[in-house]
Amino acid sequence: MTAESHSPAVAANVNPLLTAPILGTLARLSIPNVLAMSAAAIVAIAETAYAGQLGISALAGLALVFPMVMLQQMLSGGAMGGGVSSAISRALGANDTHRAEQLAFHAVVIGAMAGIVFGIFFLIFGEYIYRLLGGFGTVITEALAYSNIVFLGTVGLWLTNTFASVIRGGGDMKVPSITLLAVALSQFLLAGAFSLGWGPFPALGMAGIGLGLVVAFSTSAIFLLWYLVSGKGRVKLTLRGVQLKAEMFRDILKVGAVSCISPLQTVFTVLILTRLTSEFGVEVLAGYGIGARLEFLLVPIAFAIGVACVPMVGMAIGAGNIARARQVAWTGAISAGILIGAIGLFVALFPNVWTGMFTDDLPVMRSAGLYFAWVGPFYGLFGLALCLYFSSQGAGKVLGPVIAGTLRLVIVALGGWILATNNTPEWTIFALIGAAMVIYGATTALAVYVVRW
Repeated sequence: MTAESHSPAVAANVNPLLTAPILGTLARLSIPNVLAMSAAAIVAIAETAYAGQLGISALAGLALVFPMVMLQQMLSGGAMGGGVSSAISRALGANDTHRAEQLAFHAVVIGAMAGIVFGIFFLIFGEYIYRLLGGFGTVITEALAYSNIVFLGTVGLWLTNTFASVIRGGGDMKVPSITLLAVALSQFLLAGAFSLGWGPFPALGMAGIGLGLVVAFSTSAIFLLWYLVSGKGRVKLTLRGVQLKAEMFRDILKVGAVSCISPLQTVFTVLILTRLTSEFGVEVLAGYGIGARLEFLLVPIAFAIGVACVPMVGMAIGAGNIARARQVAWTGAISAGILIGAIGLFVALFPNVWTGMFTDDLPVMRSAGLYFAWVGPFYGLFGLALCLYFSSQGAGKVLGPVIAGTLRLVIVALGGWILATNNTPEWTIFALIGAAMVIYGATTALAVYVVRW
């Protein structure tokens, strides 16, 4: 339900998001998402460990492809998924179930088409992209073995996240979270079995890691499709009375398309840094890949808290309670900053606890340790900025956070080019990453502080 769906007076009577204690309500809304996202993080750790057992080239190849896979997750589950949930919840808030069902069908069309486009694009241009990022020789071979399987079945991932967003739009966090937990468990087991040859399974190497992802998400998409078609959710997926309309696509895309900017900025930043670090050799690239993977895994934590902030901020704005809206935003952001910052400080002090899970190669461990020493202490600002971005969505004021993300991208690109052309040591690249993260966090916080809601 959105603030547009009812008058402030009615919303205040029926919606506890306007009156309940902020921290407790954020925790209640965030926990299901945190559990699901944490399970996904464990899977990503496991996949890196599996690749580490296959060799340094496999680990470096995974570092090239992983940002593309995470981009899909962030676009389908967070950005476009937010547009889906937003549109459907507004329709339900207006008691227009028929419109919600039509929007659900339009969402499935968007998700299926996006999955097809992503798949075709990376099957055709994947090798060129990975070479552009600095891959070569056996690293490219390992990257393509993983990438081609993943993107051949990427529609399953997009549809899983689209169906989950439809269900969340109806106010149900439980079913999507349980489903994603099941996906994580399946992917954890299947990726290991297919890649390393556990039990009766053949050892398929990097292709096996990709196959585990495809099978897990395709199965979950089938289950969620059955759940929606059977009418077990608040919104039923049906063809009855449905007509494709440009207005309904716009209703979803006006939120989803704008939300796509943030993950694109994040991934472009990582891609630039991946290309820069590849100049220092495969060991440095593999070490950076281990460090960057942790940064990517922190995004879902901020996402879980930020998604809970969106309806609370939006309801408060709709009710004219600007002070509460800002309090929600800062409470969520500080909570995310503390949680993610604690992780960053830990890996900065004890980098081998993380790195040692994936490799025992000393040059790779040294490179990853340098990354965490320079970047880890600033992870808290990264989490704070991401959470404030979601709150700004709820307030309808996203320009400041978008500019902050753009500034981070420019600093990394321009600064990285200067460092690379002057043949500076590898630690300077990692220091640049840390500095850009500080500027990103500080600029986002300043934008939210000064902009009127």
